[in-house]
Amino acid sequence: MRCRSWHDWPDDRSRRALAVRASPAPAELLLETDRLTLRPLTDDDVEAMTVYRGDPDVCRFLPFPPQTAGDIRARIGRVFGSTSLEGENGGVPVAIVRRDDGELIGDLVLFHLDAANGTVEIGWVIRPDVTGRGYATEACRALVDAAFRIYGVRRVVARIDAENTASARLAERLGMRLEARLVESEWYKGRWGDELDYAILAREWRQGGLPPA
Repeated sequence: MRCRSWHDWPDDRSRRALAVRASPAPAELLLETDRLTLRPLTDDDVEAMTVYRGDPDVCRFLPFPPQTAGDIRARIGRVFGSTSLEGENGGVPVAIVRRDDGELIGDLVLFHLDAANGTVEIGWVIRPDVTGRGYATEACRALVDAAFRIYGVRRVVARIDAENTASARLAERLGMRLEARLVESEWYKGRWGDELDYAILAREWRQGGLPPA
């Protein structure tokens, strides 16, 4: 399950104080589900990340080619350990760790799209050999819940390549609404790509997500 925009970090114009005030960042972040632990990424995770981030198929819908350990550190090393959505290193990248064996099976991120309006984006990358078992849905639900409950944002969005049907289905399982299809909006890896924009509001999440269409 992959989102196109994972790690397209915002510029300084979007790093301003929230008009809809978000909650202060926690000193530590640890989320647990039935099968998973979500915690901030660290440099110790890099080698395990290369297993899937170095896979051309996984990178098909990500904004970079297959990555080496050095590539990962250069691109996102500055936000390792971050629990804050604001500031120079605004963004919360987390490891998805399977509780029964301690293996890292993917990573997620929350980062600002529109700080002035309390909106954050979620992105995900999952190791291909563990797909189809509900791990991505379980992990993303926990992080979306944290965005609303811990960080106090009012809206979570996901930007997905229209050809990435697995991620679109995941967004729908999270209860997100398809708000727009941007037709041929970006030259992307040798083609003009369509973008699907999904979103859910805090009040909708508290009510159990959106009703089926």
